[in-house]
Amino acid sequence: MNETAALARMRWRGIGGWLHALDAWLLAPPVAALAWLPAGLRELLWFGLKEARACLFAGLFFVAVFAMPRAGVFGLPRYDALLLWALAVQAWMLWSKLESFDEFRAICLFHVVGFLLEAYKTRIGMWSYPDFAYSKFLGVPLFSGFMYAAVGSYIIQAWRLLEVRIRHHPPYWMAAGAALLIYANFFTHHVIGDYRWYITALVLGLYARATVVFRPLDRERRMPLLLAFVLIGFFLWLAENLSTFYAIWSYPNQMGAWSRVHLGKWSSWSLLVIMTFTIVAGLKHVKATIHVPED
Repeated sequence: MNETAALARMRWRGIGGWLHALDAWLLAPPVAALAWLPAGLRELLWFGLKEARACLFAGLFFVAVFAMPRAGVFGLPRYDALLLWALAVQAWMLWSKLESFDEFRAICLFHVVGFLLEAYKTRIGMWSYPDFAYSKFLGVPLFSGFMYAAVGSYIIQAWRLLEVRIRHHPPYWMAAGAALLIYANFFTHHVIGDYRWYITALVLGLYARATVVFRPLDRERRMPLLLAFVLIGFFLWLAENLSTFYAIWSYPNQMGAWSRVHLGKWSSWSLLVIMTFTIVAGLKHVKATIHVPED
């Protein structure tokens, strides 16, 4: 290994070590040192820091998405350059142990789930990836799977950093069944009709009593789990608007000029978040301990 490569390796190790130290600091906050801030403000600050850290992979990926010139870099098409960047970030997170191997397996599952959906939707013309790429398969650039993986990565990291627990979670087999219905409807609604709102009603019933318990700073807070799904879905809808604005992909009505993504997509993203949450819960082996005893 030459000297330049050795220095680069040390630098990346240093960043990983710094992030591990940051995680320890976030999980054991210096409450006394923050006492000069109003209680609500310091809790909001710490919540924001944990959320930003949980978005590490998503942030690095989408910064590249928005910063990458449409013409690509060094003669490499944009979609191919994004794939190489995403692979490098994923490998670094695994190598530096910012992501465990179990979590990596979950990320791989999100790739498969996302790619199958993308391949079907582009085939029937729901949206398209207009630019050339060597890494396109069935009309879908392979980097697109990382968009779904980014959602899973965020949920995995936020679960750990915010010390998430779930009260009154529905039986896991019911949650898994609802997740399968959500995923199936993304395919079948073009053939047998859109049953999204029936599935939404089912989800509302399943999760009506479910509460997410999390720790922003030094005390536990609670939020209806359904509200968490809706809020995450909203931010994904905003990210989709930015992605289509930069022509990463386009809907048919955006071919001539960009227009806002239909608000109805917010519900689709929220349902996708529920499906992702269910996968994370299963693959992190929390289904046996997901029920929190009553106070």
